[in-house]
Amino acid sequence: MRMTMTTSTAKAASSSVTATTTTSTSAFRLAGARRATAVGALAVAALLPQTAGTAAEAAAPTSSASSASSASAVRAAAAPVRLGQCGAGELCLWEKDDFKGARKTYELAGIDIESCVPLPKGTSVQSLANRTGRPVTTYQSEECGETAEFETYPGGGTWLPRSPYRVRAFKVWER
Repeated sequence: MRMTMTTSTAKAASSSVTATTTTSTSAFRLAGARRATAVGALAVAALLPQTAGTAAEAAAPTSSASSASSASAVRAAAAPVRLGQCGAGELCLWEKDDFKGARKTYELAGIDIESCVPLPKGTSVQSLANRTGRPVTTYQSEECGETAEFETYPGGGTWLPRSPYRVRAFKVWER
């Protein structure tokens, strides 16, 4: 009888461990599936145009007022920047971040290639679009000096909403 009881107890304990292991494995698989779904949803949301909100807002839970207000804060902080209008063959410069303020355009026909082109005295640029088809280097210095900040942008269609420095001159390069 004792042997039978031990065997029965062992079987009961074994089935309990099996049930616990099965439950734990199922819970782990379910949690993994939820994470994979959440990651997949974020990836898809990141690729879609943001018209109704941001990817962070779409993934954020909306069950409470605090999460709704934090989602609004995320949307305000991460609002997508609208690209400035700039025609093919042009270098377009804006005086303010995010393609705002007065816009000045330059075309290759009016620029000496590989020559420093200073902006008018007292003006500077904070955002730009390079659609010249050639590399353009922007300079913090009015004389295109390389002792201050400078950066080169490819000409195939580069939009820079916020320059890391105030641009005061530029050069267009021969490829």
